[in-house]
Amino acid sequence: MSLAKVLLVDDEVPFVETMVKRLSRRDFDLLTAYSGQEALEVMEKEPRVDVVILDVKMPGMDGIETLKEIKYRYPLVEVIMLTAHATVETAIDGMKLGAFDYLMKPAEMDQLVDKVKRAENIKRHKEDRIAEAQAMDIYHRRGD
Repeated sequence: MSLAKVLLVDDEVPFVETMVKRLSRRDFDLLTAYSGQEALEVMEKEPRVDVVILDVKMPGMDGIETLKEIKYRYPLVEVIMLTAHATVETAIDGMKLGAFDYLMKPAEMDQLVDKVKRAENIKRHKEDRIAEAQAMDIYHRRGD
């Protein structure tokens, strides 16, 4: 099985650099973006993203707006929201919009890695179910 392709999105460059160093030791294929708009551009070029780790508070397109757009364009991609400015309302909004989970910054690395792995498994399971449904559809059409 290939490495999970993870996109890390945060406007704080030192945070992204530190997270890349720490997560790359955990066998993830990492991509980075420093804004919501850049995240969408990266995903346009690299459609095999499995999980997005997304900061909530960013200038311009914030994490909630970015989450909406990711889920609209790439509904199977799982998104883990990260914030140092957590409010219950933001967490609820993110979950309502389809975020996989929500963590406070600085996230405990083992907890984040566990959530990324679980999110990737859920995405792969959804992809498998879709492939099975498509195969059954083709099979049944041939039988008609």
